[in-house]
Amino acid sequence: MTAESTGRSEDADLTVYWHERMLDHEQPAGAFKHPSTPIVAADETHPDRRERVENIVATVEHGFPEESRFLEPERATMEAIERVHDADYVDWLEEFCADGGGRIGRTTTGANEATYDAARVAAGAAVAAADHALSGRPGLPYALCRPSGHHAQPTQADGFCFLNNAAIAAEDAIASGADRVAIVDWDVHHGNGTQEAFYDRDDALLVSAHHDHGSWSEYHPQEGSLAEVGEGDGTGYTLNVPLPPGTGDRGYERLFEDVVEPVVRSYDPDLVLVSAGQDAGTVDPNGRNLVTRGGFRTLGSRVRTLADDVADGRLALIQEGGYQPSHLSFATLGVLEGVLDRLVDLEGYGHDDPMAWLDEPTELVDAWLDEAIDHHRAHWPVLAESDDG
Repeated sequence: MTAESTGRSEDADLTVYWHERMLDHEQPAGAFKHPSTPIVAADETHPDRRERVENIVATVEHGFPEESRFLEPERATMEAIERVHDADYVDWLEEFCADGGGRIGRTTTGANEATYDAARVAAGAAVAAADHALSGRPGLPYALCRPSGHHAQPTQADGFCFLNNAAIAAEDAIASGADRVAIVDWDVHHGNGTQEAFYDRDDALLVSAHHDHGSWSEYHPQEGSLAEVGEGDGTGYTLNVPLPPGTGDRGYERLFEDVVEPVVRSYDPDLVLVSAGQDAGTVDPNGRNLVTRGGFRTLGSRVRTLADDVADGRLALIQEGGYQPSHLSFATLGVLEGVLDRLVDLEGYGHDDPMAWLDEPTELVDAWLDEAIDHHRAHWPVLAESDDG
């Protein structure tokens, strides 16, 4: 079962902003995401491999052949990019890629000659998706972005990211007249670049749920801790929710019920953006969480209902991480099933996730969530009291 990639009706239920130029970006090979070493005889493909998004294209075409259409986005304008990123950094990135790219310092991030252009296309996809949502045009907009963006900071690349797609889309929406934008980041890694872009602002709310990996170098100085809540006018508008390894379907549903939904409802945004990284999936090599296809289905359903209730349905998904290429398809299928309110019966799999394998440590997850709720109640009294509080 396949679908044409173009020519779908303008009232398709799902509009995917996608361009094959994003496949040309390549990270350097090595020992997984790290530089080569003599003790590893065969270099391994970097986890940010093109197959990730090729598989998502196949997921859409197979799972939603009649409900979807693909549109090619324009490249993000320099005006849009430089609302978020310092012009000197953008110039450096363009020159670095024009010279052939390479690994950036001693980080896990690198580029080739196509990366700068691919990143502009990815940012353009995010801008197009946000504009689609704000315009009220039919169909859920989904920016299938590669490279990802939420680690990219105003003055530097980080975490496989070069231009911050979600932040650029949010800034463009604000420039187009939106008063408030809520960004929900369920990628398993902290949305540190998005946090940095809006840290002293109250016109963008960020709720980021992630592993407690902290800061590790000058390339990633933000901690993602409970203490990082914003500053100045932005105080309280950054909500970090660190989660322990093993957080699964039930933990993420509680995250939505007890944190995301009450805070976003209180904030009352004009637009909801989702930094949709499915690397919280159960077998992802860059995460240690246990969310299944069914869990992602629940997240998709709940964020769609939330956007319907608080933002007149103005919702856009922006692809971030997800690094086990096969499970990424199951996880993203779950997200799309949830937001579209459709179940796809996969031959041989039904509605299930074949890679689910461990039980969630519920007491540990609840303890961490209780701590986050207690902390953020100082700025958001709408958050419920803990059961034992």
